[in-house]
Amino acid sequence: MAFSKKGYDWADAMPAKQGLYDPSNERDACGVGFIINIKGQASHKILRDSENLLCNMSHRGATGADTRDGDGAGVMTAMPHQLLSREFYSLGCKLPPLGQYSTGNLFVQPGDQCMNQFDSIAEQLGLHVVAWRKVPVNSEILGPASHSKEPVVMQPLVVGDWQEERKFQRQLFILKKRAHHEIQGLYVCSLDTRVIVYKGQLTPEQVPEYYVDLRDDAFETHFALVHSRFSTNTFPSWERAQPFSWCAHNGEINTLRGNKNWMRAREGLLHSKAFSPGDLEKTFPIIDELGSDSAALDSVLELLVVSGVMTMPEAVMVMVPEAWQNNPLMPAAKRAFYEWASCVMEPWDGPALLTFSDGRYCGASLDRNGLRPCRYYVTSDDRMICASEVGTVDIEPEMVTRKGRLMPGRMLLVDTREGVIVDDEKLKLQYAQRHPFQQWLDKYQIKLSHLAAKPPVIDDCVPVSQDRRMRAFGYSAEHLSLILSPMVQYGKEPLGSMGNDTVLACLDPEPRLPYEYFRELFAQVTNPPIDPIREKIVMSLACHIGPEGNLLEISDRQAHRLSLDSPLLTGSELAAIRGMSAQYPEWTSHTIDITFDVADGVAGYKSALDRVCEEARAAIDRDTKILILSDTMASAERVALSALLAAGAVHHYLVATKLRAKVALLVETGEARETHHFCVLVGYGVDAICPYMIYEAIAKLHRENVLPDKPVSQLIAQFRGAVDDGFRKVMSKMGISTLQSYKGAQIFEALGVASEVIDKCFVGTASRVQGTTLEGFAADALARHDIAYGPVIAVMGDDGEYNWRKGGGKHINTPAAISSLQDAVRTKNKAAWLKYTEASQKSIEDCTLRGLLEIHADESRAIPLEEVEPWTSIVKRFCTGAMSYGSISKEAHTALAVAMNRLGGKSNSGEGGEDPERSIPRNGDSERSAIKQVASGRFGVTSNYLADADELQIKMAQGAKAGEGGELLGTKVSREIAKTRHTTPGVTLVSPPPHHDIYSIEDLKQLIFDLKSANQRARISVKLVSEVGIGVVASGVVKALADHILVAGHDGGTGAARWTGIKYAGLPWELGLAETHQTLVLNDLRGRVVLQTDGQLKTARDVAIAAMLGAEEFGFATTPLITLGCVYLRRCHQNNCAVGVATQDPVLRAKFRGQPEHVINFFYYLAEDLRSIMAMLGIRSVNELVGRTEFLRTKPNYQFTKGELDLGLLLKPAHEMRPGVATYNVVGQEHQIESRLDSRLLPDLLESLRTGKPGEVETEICNTDRAVGTILSYHLSVAHGLEGLPQGTVRLRLRGSAGQSLGAFLAPGIAIDLEGDANDYVGKGLSGGQIIVYPPRASTFDSHLNIIVGNVCLFGATSGEAFIGGIAAERFAVRNSGALAVVEGVGDHGCEYMTGGRVIVLGNVGRNFAAGMSGGLAYVLAEGFDDMCNKESVDLETVHGEEACWLKRTIQRHADLTGSKHARGVVDRFSELLPRFVKVFPKDYKRVLAEETAKETTKETTDNTVSVEPVANDVVDIEDALVDESLLSDRVQKLDKLRGFAKYRRRGDKYRNAKKRVNDWDELSTRQTKSQLQVQAARCLDCGIPFCQSDTDGCPIGNVIPKWNELVFKDQWRDAFDRLMATNNFPEFTGRVCPAPCEGACVAGISELPVAIKSIEAAIIDHAWEMGWMQAVPPRNRSSWKVAVVGSGPAGLAAAEQLNSVGHLVTVFEREDRVGGLLTYGIPNMKLDKRLVQRRVDKMAAEGIEFVTNAHIGVNHSATDLLSSFDAVLLATGATWPRDLNIEGRQLEGVYFAMDFLTASTKSLLHNKGGISAAGKHVVVIGGGDTGNDCIGTSVRQGAASVTNFELLPQPPHERSADNPWPQYPRVYRIDYGHEEVISRWGKDPRIYSISAKRFLGDNNRLCGIETVRVQWTREGDRWSMEEVAGSEEVVEADLVFLAMGFLGPENKVIEELGVKQGPRSNVETGDGSYQTNVEGVFAAGDCRRGQSLIVWGINEGRMAAREIDTWLRSSNGHGGSHLPISGGIIPRTISAIKAPVS
Repeated sequence: MAFSKKGYDWADAMPAKQGLYDPSNERDACGVGFIINIKGQASHKILRDSENLLCNMSHRGATGADTRDGDGAGVMTAMPHQLLSREFYSLGCKLPPLGQYSTGNLFVQPGDQCMNQFDSIAEQLGLHVVAWRKVPVNSEILGPASHSKEPVVMQPLVVGDWQEERKFQRQLFILKKRAHHEIQGLYVCSLDTRVIVYKGQLTPEQVPEYYVDLRDDAFETHFALVHSRFSTNTFPSWERAQPFSWCAHNGEINTLRGNKNWMRAREGLLHSKAFSPGDLEKTFPIIDELGSDSAALDSVLELLVVSGVMTMPEAVMVMVPEAWQNNPLMPAAKRAFYEWASCVMEPWDGPALLTFSDGRYCGASLDRNGLRPCRYYVTSDDRMICASEVGTVDIEPEMVTRKGRLMPGRMLLVDTREGVIVDDEKLKLQYAQRHPFQQWLDKYQIKLSHLAAKPPVIDDCVPVSQDRRMRAFGYSAEHLSLILSPMVQYGKEPLGSMGNDTVLACLDPEPRLPYEYFRELFAQVTNPPIDPIREKIVMSLACHIGPEGNLLEISDRQAHRLSLDSPLLTGSELAAIRGMSAQYPEWTSHTIDITFDVADGVAGYKSALDRVCEEARAAIDRDTKILILSDTMASAERVALSALLAAGAVHHYLVATKLRAKVALLVETGEARETHHFCVLVGYGVDAICPYMIYEAIAKLHRENVLPDKPVSQLIAQFRGAVDDGFRKVMSKMGISTLQSYKGAQIFEALGVASEVIDKCFVGTASRVQGTTLEGFAADALARHDIAYGPVIAVMGDDGEYNWRKGGGKHINTPAAISSLQDAVRTKNKAAWLKYTEASQKSIEDCTLRGLLEIHADESRAIPLEEVEPWTSIVKRFCTGAMSYGSISKEAHTALAVAMNRLGGKSNSGEGGEDPERSIPRNGDSERSAIKQVASGRFGVTSNYLADADELQIKMAQGAKAGEGGELLGTKVSREIAKTRHTTPGVTLVSPPPHHDIYSIEDLKQLIFDLKSANQRARISVKLVSEVGIGVVASGVVKALADHILVAGHDGGTGAARWTGIKYAGLPWELGLAETHQTLVLNDLRGRVVLQTDGQLKTARDVAIAAMLGAEEFGFATTPLITLGCVYLRRCHQNNCAVGVATQDPVLRAKFRGQPEHVINFFYYLAEDLRSIMAMLGIRSVNELVGRTEFLRTKPNYQFTKGELDLGLLLKPAHEMRPGVATYNVVGQEHQIESRLDSRLLPDLLESLRTGKPGEVETEICNTDRAVGTILSYHLSVAHGLEGLPQGTVRLRLRGSAGQSLGAFLAPGIAIDLEGDANDYVGKGLSGGQIIVYPPRASTFDSHLNIIVGNVCLFGATSGEAFIGGIAAERFAVRNSGALAVVEGVGDHGCEYMTGGRVIVLGNVGRNFAAGMSGGLAYVLAEGFDDMCNKESVDLETVHGEEACWLKRTIQRHADLTGSKHARGVVDRFSELLPRFVKVFPKDYKRVLAEETAKETTKETTDNTVSVEPVANDVVDIEDALVDESLLSDRVQKLDKLRGFAKYRRRGDKYRNAKKRVNDWDELSTRQTKSQLQVQAARCLDCGIPFCQSDTDGCPIGNVIPKWNELVFKDQWRDAFDRLMATNNFPEFTGRVCPAPCEGACVAGISELPVAIKSIEAAIIDHAWEMGWMQAVPPRNRSSWKVAVVGSGPAGLAAAEQLNSVGHLVTVFEREDRVGGLLTYGIPNMKLDKRLVQRRVDKMAAEGIEFVTNAHIGVNHSATDLLSSFDAVLLATGATWPRDLNIEGRQLEGVYFAMDFLTASTKSLLHNKGGISAAGKHVVVIGGGDTGNDCIGTSVRQGAASVTNFELLPQPPHERSADNPWPQYPRVYRIDYGHEEVISRWGKDPRIYSISAKRFLGDNNRLCGIETVRVQWTREGDRWSMEEVAGSEEVVEADLVFLAMGFLGPENKVIEELGVKQGPRSNVETGDGSYQTNVEGVFAAGDCRRGQSLIVWGINEGRMAAREIDTWLRSSNGHGGSHLPISGGIIPRTISAIKAPVS
């Protein structure tokens, strides 16, 4: 066995990095403890007792695939001098006295080479290795994995100059470090004079068996410190076992990457006289890059102590400080010490229980959050036993003098030299008073307030819409309104919902900021997140910046740093820092310009990065103290580097050169603007940021009256406050408390960033699929710059980043997919299903990693479909997502459950509990959710809830908000919800992050144990979210005995969360799933677990790819909701779901139309499609498909736009990584239910549990007996349900130390009496049972002064009682929602998040009591309670009256049940003590009780129906009965925008009176007032997917309708006008004549009438003309290109205006005598006043467009001459060739085409010329539509004698038919203006349906009638057929007939002359998606290209053709892309991205 590595991983113990598995992602957790003789007396008994300590925590550790392979365990002891003397004597060596020699255990490879090298290094250091001893071991007990890497264990006897002990220790330190760095195949466990470490890849039980020394009676020690490792990664190794040289660590250092980087940077400053010259440098790097977090901490701790600068306790205080910043009760001296320490080093932050010893001291220190348990006993024989649990060592009760626990931030220390336990406070004050730290701070520390103030932000007066810099930095109106505005107005980040379905930044062809490539990592399983709201007291954003001092000294100058309270600086603060050398001369600053010349192009980007780094180094060489990277020089000529890339490059460059600690690094940027941006900057080493552009934006928006009328400084302060809160939330996700630790910690994964960028700017960051290169980022920056400084200042619009926008950012969920899916599943429409799959597949290809893949099939493998697993079997693998009852409606939740139960799949309850009534079958259907979720909220998690499940899912993280808790707004907490969740109606429910009982892998293991006890037949599932390292985490989860793992993607999730979390946390499931599968196979663990994935799974192809990447089961959340009616409003959190899916409002719930059949149909189609794929691949079952990545490959020739993505790691076949092991689930986990104490008690109690007969047992209990009572509760709940049995029916009398989770989910009827003490989680989920805990009767200590139960007791209790005769540790009664508890003291965070029940505390409490408490009551008798209570959500009151009587009775009960002397004393002195009792009364609860009381008083006169926030059943017209506009305006201020669609009646522009208007040609409609229109705008839902602008059914030009509706609602008419004009050239035309497909697609129209979009549109533009905003604005610069436009209809005019705007010379040719085409002569004046057309034409002419009329190209003007005179020609001639009716008599006078009639009518009005007149005639209009209706209205005005309208088709229905689903344009019966006028005049509708004209009848060649016949329509499948109705013939009198049957195509003259190709329907033929014809330079747009269509289509055609012409002109001349927008007003990139085809 030859080992090639050095130091950690010395023996190649870890597998090589392969696939997505990376050994650097290893995590571990553990059980730790020590046993010590306080007086320092050594004995062998201490060592033997430590075996029990270690082995009794074995359940906290783990084993691999073979149970003999442990994850690692070990022990540290004092040097066993007696044993070693004997052993070395046998080698011929006499051992010097203790302390004069050193030895330790070294792992070495066989042979003498390592030892010879070690001897040589020792000699170089003046040391001598006297002898080597081979340590005797028992290798036979090892498992195969540990045996394969077993080292030889050797002990060197090292001697030196022992007279200088510190020098000897330093020499040993150097020897050890050099040995690690220089010797291959060697690892030093310890090398010391006082302590020794025995450890290895062992189970706890194996440690004393393996090392023979440990069982030798001569081995004596006064302490033994043990460690049992739970390696989350199942590749444990010998050297990673603990303890290390100085400490053992239970927890995880979350900031490790930053700590390592900063330590590397500090090496450039380290110097010490204690070391000989050059020796210290030889120990570098201090931290071994391959070591674990614990090893890194141990290395730095050793350096600090060995160097002599600090003692061990002092060094621990510096590295793992208390939460001192927000603790006003901390002594000033200690606070000063910690503040000084923060100048020296950032905290090593994360959940940590650190045990340590140097032989004299032995102690433990707990992190500031206290998220690791640490309990201790002190005995009468001077022993202390300290461990993660109590009960690990048997001790007689009477010997225990004290029971305690280590509190957050505290240190437990035994000084064996003095023989005392050192008090934490005294110890720390002793160190704090060693130096005058406060004086040092006062003298040298610089605070921002010390610096001279500078001027505030200057607003440059350029409007937001005109600010080109904002465009260059990538700002959008969407970001300003959706993200910035709420932050500024409310000081909080806004909420979103429905996850993140946008395109990945690395796949987006459009420019994206580098920040968007970075995904925030988050804590799951291996360590907990922090609660940034309720536990804010442990967090701090304060930071010291500037040059650091030498770490190896303690001096006053170390405090000479600049202190900032936040990393965000204002402009004035930055100016003060920039100029601080005026006050502090040595603090010079240097600003580095991070822009480059635009002419340098892409190459200039990299050059600029290099230049910036070199400039930074040069500045430091000049002793500059502050570097400021600034992009303020960005301009038309200069492009900004990304501040992130620049800062990252500089930071890592300086770290590598060891210069970073010498300087502060600040960024002044216009680029960063949202929380995530700031977090990434700080995460990559930036000290502070001044985001000047966002401040300017705030000032501008304030000036433009968009923001509230407050001082700009106040608005900026609120923005900064929101960002600060965002920082806390992002830090807390990873369990990081201080910004100082977060800075430089790089808590991100880069998704799609090339290694060249990582290596330069983000060293050490994972980026596993490569991607965007520096060239790609450069091209993006140049593209943004080009758009910003292009010829047109485009309106800053919505770019579709958050919500779907036509033409904007790509999204997975699109209007076409949603509408097609709903049509498919509701009507079993296979054609619609195919449309859905096609649309979904397109969006998946655009947006996701799996979109890059194709399924590669070998045709020869294909099998018949019949051989494939049936769909009924496949659907059993499908699950619906965890959407809680509360987040979605009861109807939706139940429909999902019914559907999945019918299919045999599974629905998921979510974390909101479930009504037990749903378990009762109804109409043969089960409404019960098969999967019951258990999450951090613990809502309604009872024994009965758990017992009634097929699967219990632990939610560790959620795709929508990984690492965060949840929130259900009070508006959604109805009575039903409150009952199910055991809380109070109307009170907002906040779920904490998952850190209460799932804060580490061993705690998750315990919860799995608990849940398996609560339901032995249920599968236990753990939900994880994809992130780097998830494979390692999943391995630990499998070892923790989970049966099932769900790997969720980042993009799913219906839950509400802050947008930062939604968009930037988590990774695609493709990465997480593949990594998990690969790692589990590599571990041989895959066969023990079922693997599931979810996250925007849409099609069978998605499912197939998921299976090939490793999944056996598949989850769907949003898609089933869509089948039930969800339309992706993204308003789930606001309780205003228009379709009744995600609301609790009873009125809105009534709108729910979903059925279980819709869900079933979806899964049927999906399964059948999957079967087809499987048949194609030759796969018969899903199991065969699992992990078969060989069927996948990256699509050949895929054009990556910014850099090539490499999915090779993703596609690595796991079965090749470890052949021969299972690749899918083949065996169940061994839960060993039968070995549990409950199982042993069950036979004696089963009858009692089933029948209710009283039963009792009495037994001993120990700490390995966990979850006692839980299995019994399961049996009781199965038998008796939620009600259970009478209290105390079954009683357990226990004695001893109970293991974790005593009485978890204890059901009603079971009581537990424990005489002894208990560990964590007592009464977790208490469900009605009773728990009594009291000290042993023989105890001598006072119960109320000692800890008796551990952390997190009564977490999520719903009912029952607990009487605790002693103190409970941290987090007591968190989320208690119904239990009664009495306790005699609690630790920090007591009663946090409590929503019900009552808690009595008869003693002191820790900090942060009642944080987030919203229900229930607490009664506290404590000293200094006011300082300890978090009063944010509670009031403090006194107790009196009946309540006082109840309180006394309850305390008396407690005294009786526990025997508490303290409680009896309280009862005896109750009257005296009553005034000192404080009643903690939640404000929300008090409010609700008051409301209930008020309701009771009016009960007789009011309806008792409860609605959370009722919506009126009747829509309201708030304008009714109003007299004047001022009163309406006042009402408008109180409009309800959230529910306006349901509250207010639709009101369109009213037609004038029909009888009157027919007498004139004035416009039909009257406009509404501004206030009336605001009411209508309030009805707009502002949908996440606005179907009104959908490209299939909505507005063709992509009008951003929700946005201008919102602006009208806010009375921001100018902004609404700008937004409207960005997409629509002629809204005065469309707002009058467009039939409004947008309204047909309006979401409000699903259940109400649609929004009056058209009215608002017309009003906006009319108002703009009135206000003078519509002014002619000629282009600034003219190009030399000339364009001819043939035709002046909507398409021609739109194209002309667009082309003119970018400077081209445009001439429009019109064949008629007036410009306007259809607008002038095709639409009657009463619909569109011709003065409006002329007004617009005049404006266009003033802007430089030339119009030529009477120019009939191809007739009187040569088309070829035109082509030769212009650079481009656009044909926009329209479709003017009318469809004829060639029946007999067609030649008769009086039969006209409708357009001829309408043109003649308009000309007669405009020119007073005669024409076709209907006066006095009987008119028949054949054909409907707008043209037919216009003929009717014109005929009436001309004085027709009668008007009749023939329509061949049958009368449309009054409501949509099944084949006309929303959002298609509604083909329904409607009365238009012409019909209304006929009815008004003649009393009947003019329309006759199902009639056909057979023959025109004439008299003297003049028409006199029409011979007609009725027809009948029948439908066969999708086809309609018509037949005449016999005997229905009839003659209709007619003098005039107008044929309004549409148009066939364009006239051909110009087309034929130019040789332009035409299609089969005679339309001009162009390429797909193109407007260019077959003739070079000739383009076509409008009806001549696409056929007869709406005016909005014409405008869109013209706009898009103009863009293509502009692009063609520019590109053919080398000028880049067009600056004209596409549909939706979006300007795509103008500078090409980098193209990189797949190799």
